[in-house]
Amino acid sequence: MSALKNDTEQRKPRHAVPENQSDEAQAGHGLEPDLTRQEIEKGSHPGDTYVRVKRPYARLLRRIAPDYLLATDRVYQPEGSLARLRAGILRLLLGTPLPTSAEVHERLTKVKALAVFASDALSSNAYATEEILLVLVVAGTAPLWLSFPITLAIALVLGAVAFSYRQTVQVYTRGGGSYTVAKENLGTLPGLVAAAALLIDYVLTVAVSIAAGTAALTSAIPDLYPYRVLLSLAFILFIALANLRGIRESGTIFALPTYLFVFSLAGMILVGLARLATGDTSPPEATKAAVEAAQPVTLWLILRAFASGSVAMTGTEAIANGVPAFQPPEGKNAATTLAWMAAILATFFVGITFLANQYGIVPHETETVVSQLARSILGGGLPYLLVQGSTMLILILAANTSFADFPRVSSVMARDRFMPNQFTFRGERLAFSNGILVLAALAGLLILAFGGSTHALIPLYAVGVFLAFTLSQSGMVARWWRLRGSGWRRSLIINAFGATLTGVVLIIVASTKFASGAWIVVLLIPLLVLMFLGIHRHYRNVADQLRLSAGAATLDQQPVKQKVLVPVADLNQASLRALAFARSISEDVTALHVTDDPREAEALRRKWDQWANGVSLVILESPYRSFTPPLLTYIDALHQQDPGTFVTVVLPQFVPAHWWENLLHNRTVVGLKASLLLRPNTLVVNVADKLRLTPGVATLDQQPVKQKVLVPVADLNQASLRALAFAKSISPDVTAIHVTDDPHEAEALRRTWDQWA
Repeated sequence: MSALKNDTEQRKPRHAVPENQSDEAQAGHGLEPDLTRQEIEKGSHPGDTYVRVKRPYARLLRRIAPDYLLATDRVYQPEGSLARLRAGILRLLLGTPLPTSAEVHERLTKVKALAVFASDALSSNAYATEEILLVLVVAGTAPLWLSFPITLAIALVLGAVAFSYRQTVQVYTRGGGSYTVAKENLGTLPGLVAAAALLIDYVLTVAVSIAAGTAALTSAIPDLYPYRVLLSLAFILFIALANLRGIRESGTIFALPTYLFVFSLAGMILVGLARLATGDTSPPEATKAAVEAAQPVTLWLILRAFASGSVAMTGTEAIANGVPAFQPPEGKNAATTLAWMAAILATFFVGITFLANQYGIVPHETETVVSQLARSILGGGLPYLLVQGSTMLILILAANTSFADFPRVSSVMARDRFMPNQFTFRGERLAFSNGILVLAALAGLLILAFGGSTHALIPLYAVGVFLAFTLSQSGMVARWWRLRGSGWRRSLIINAFGATLTGVVLIIVASTKFASGAWIVVLLIPLLVLMFLGIHRHYRNVADQLRLSAGAATLDQQPVKQKVLVPVADLNQASLRALAFARSISEDVTALHVTDDPREAEALRRKWDQWANGVSLVILESPYRSFTPPLLTYIDALHQQDPGTFVTVVLPQFVPAHWWENLLHNRTVVGLKASLLLRPNTLVVNVADKLRLTPGVATLDQQPVKQKVLVPVADLNQASLRALAFAKSISPDVTAIHVTDDPHEAEALRRTWDQWA
C-alpha cells in the first residue's frame, strides 16, 4: 500500500514546531500520508513545549518507507458479530487466508501433482473401453474382439502425444499449455482456437467425469439412480470448495483416492490375468446372452469405435497447462510426472480392454464395464466394492484436473486481455477463485441440460481435446524450425509425429461424432474466439483512451468545473451538514426538493431562510409521486447546460444506532446511489449524521467542515488523472492511495507519478 501525496506545499519537518503557530494550531497537524500524528505538549516548566509523534494505526498499517505502508494481519480481522460469524464460516469451508509470500510454499510435489493433474487422464480408464464396446456391439458380440487392436492404436497415439508434451513442459514452464504454445509460434488466432478448445474440454471434463462417477455409484447402489443429477451437482460443489482451499490442499485431499484407484485397479488387472492363466474367465450372468447384430462391421464402424475410445487421452495436456504449480525445477518435475501418468494410463487401458475381451464382457445399460469386470474377477465382496468405490472417487475427482487448469488458463488469457480481468484475481487461499466458480456453474448447467448422462456428453468431448493437441504440437514444430538450436531436428521430428497423429485422430473424431453432437463444439469454438477478440478489442480501446501520451495535459492543466446538487427531503441536522459540506467544496451549490405536495414545499421554503440562508432552493414537483426520475432529469439538464461540468450529488443520510434500523431509513438514498453509479461526470457523496435539528443548533454559516480527499488509484491514466484533478478542485488536502500486492508494480507507478501528478 503506497500513499502518493498531491499537496503542492512542502511538508514541514516532523522534528520542528513552527514558531509562528499558536498552541491551538500546533495541537494537531493531522495525519500525514503514513498516518503519523504530531501533538504539541507542554513541559513541566513555563514555556517548555515538545512534539510527540503518535502512530495510532501502527498495529494495522506498518510504515516500511516514506509514503509506503504495509497492511498487517489485524486489518483483515472482522469487526462485529455478523462479520465474525461470516468469517468463521468461510474459515471452516476454505481455511485460513494465505499471504502472497506463501505462494512458493503452495507448489506441488510430483506425488501430489499426479493426483491433481493426472486424475482426469487416469479416470478415463473407467469408461474408455466401454465407449469402444458400445459402438462395436451394434454389430453383435462377435466383433467385440476388435476393441483390443483399437485400444493398442489409441495407446500408440497416447505415447506419441505424451512424449511430445515432454518437450513442451520443459520449454514453456510458465503454463498456458496449448494456448501459449500456439499463440507464440503460430499466431494469435490459432492460440485463441486452442484456448477455446481447452476451455470447452475442461468444462466437459467436469461434466463427464462427475456423471461417470455418479454412474459408478448408481451401478453399485441402483436405488440412487433417480437422484443422479442431484448427486452430480453435489459432487461439483464439493470439488469446487476443495479447490477454493488452494491447489496444495486440494492435492492433499485428493491424493489418497487417486492412489487407491491406481492400486485397486492394478490389483484387479493382476488378479484377472492370474485367473486367465488358470482358464477361469466366466462372465457375469447379465452378459452371457449374445447380442444380435443390428448392422454389419464396416470401416466406418471401426473408425467410430476408435473415435469413442480416444477419450482415454483426455487430460493428457493438463500437466502442460499447470507447470507453474510444480516445485522447482518445474519443467523437469512436470516431465517426470507426465511420463508416470502416460505409463499408468496406457497400461490400465490396454489391460482392461484385454480382460474385457477375455471375460466376454458386453456393455450393459445399468452396469458399467469396469463393474462387470470387477464382479467377474473379484466376485461381489469387499474387493469388488473397493474397485467400485475407488472408481467412483477417481471419476469424481477427475474433475479436479479441470478445476486446477481452467482457472489457470483463464488467468493467462486474462493477463493477455482476452478474458475479463476478474479471472486474474486470486482468493484468500491463492486460488484463482473466479475461474473455479465459473467452471462449477458451467459444468452444473451441462449436467442439468443432459440429465447427467455420460454417453450423451462423450460425443462433445474429444474434438476440442485433439484440436488442442494438434495446435500445440504444430506450434512446437514451428518453434524448433525457427530457433534451430542444439538437437532441434530430433525435437522437431518428435513433435511433427505427434502433430500428424493427433491431426488424423481429430479428423476421424470430428467426422464420426459430428452428427452425434460434436457439431456443437465445432460451432462453439469460433463463437468463443469471436468473444475473446471482442474482449481484447474492448480492453485495447479503453487503454488507448486512457493512455497518458506526449502532449496530454498534466494534473495541473486539467480544467475542472463543478456544480453541487443537494437533494433534501426536509431541513434537519443531516441535510444542514450536507449543505455545509457542499459549500466547502464549491461556491455553486443548489438544494433540490422533489415533492408531490406544493404546501409541504412552501413550508420548507419558509424554514429555509432561517437555517440555510445563502444556498438556493429549487422545488421540483413530481405529479406521479416518483423521486428518482425527476432528479435524474434535472441532472441531465445541468449537464446539457454545461457538458464539461462535474455534477456532485451530496446526499444527506441519517445513520441509525442499530443495523436493523437501516430497514426503516435511507431506502431512497440507496436506490438513488445505484441510479447514479455509472453516469459520466457525476459524483455521489454521502454525508451522514445521527442528530436532529434542535433549537440552539448552529445555522449553516456556523457549521464547521474539515475534509481530506482520498483517491484510490490502480494506475495512472486519463481516468485517474481526471479524478485527481477533481479532488484538487474541492480540497487542497489530497492523497492518492495505491493498494497492491506487487512492490515492483508500485515502484513503476511511483516513477510515473512525478511526471504527471
